[in-house]
Amino acid sequence: MNKLSHRLALGTVQFGLPYGIANRTGQVMRSEAKNMLKLALENDIDTLDTAIGYGESEMCLGEVSTHGFKLITKLPMVPAGCLDVSGWAQEQISASCHRLGVERVYGLLLHSSSDLFGPCGKQLNQALKYLKRSGLVEKTGVSIYDPSELDAIAKLFRPDIIQAPLNLVDRRLLNSGWLQRLKADGVEIHVRSAFLQGLLLMPRANIPQKFERWSELWNKWNDWLAEHKIPAVIACLLFPLSFPEIDRIVVGADSVEQLNETINATNHATLDLPELQCNSEDLINPSRWRSL
Repeated sequence: MNKLSHRLALGTVQFGLPYGIANRTGQVMRSEAKNMLKLALENDIDTLDTAIGYGESEMCLGEVSTHGFKLITKLPMVPAGCLDVSGWAQEQISASCHRLGVERVYGLLLHSSSDLFGPCGKQLNQALKYLKRSGLVEKTGVSIYDPSELDAIAKLFRPDIIQAPLNLVDRRLLNSGWLQRLKADGVEIHVRSAFLQGLLLMPRANIPQKFERWSELWNKWNDWLAEHKIPAVIACLLFPLSFPEIDRIVVGADSVEQLNETINATNHATLDLPELQCNSEDLINPSRWRSL
């Protein structure tokens, strides 16, 4: 049985911010980050996912060295009233490379697709093309929150990379048909939120009260895990790993121990996983959680 850890990408938001509903340790210390990157390389993980908006993440990565990794970062939204979008984008990625300690990055994604549809959309599209021509960026793309965004994106922009949420609960990328369409178009597909930001890894008793309206789902999940005697991290990863169309599964970790657990979870036989699909935006879109 071969470990599939080479299909993982290490998400580094925790390197710059105390992130995730299940996070109990806060922001990752530099020494821990360095050890995590060492462990990642030892297990054939070659991609790091970061963003300009992830606090100190880029700076942390630059300090601990990213040698041997492909780096993907994300542009924030274009500031209101920006008159020179191309100049702004160049400044952003140049500063990003400086913080990361590199001359170029593998991927540059838009953190929000909405900029493509605004008054600066055409300029932004041209700016991304220029950054590729200039050699600062190898591939460009978009981080999306809902596959329905792809219908509009496809009319304006040809992405090299799409990053989208996918997990046992949120199956929109599959059900919409976009997973197959993207792969057929030669797009590199990265999925995130395999653990629904840690919610699927929490013991049943620790699920916050505001999520109790989906108690039937949590009970079904908890019962399945108990019956099969399998850690939640394994079941969560087996789901995206079962789709060969997916190039990378972006996973975050708070520590070497947690990352090692995630890596080991890729070395497990396939299973018939539970049907947990939910279409409620309040659950599958974590940006709504604060208002629950």
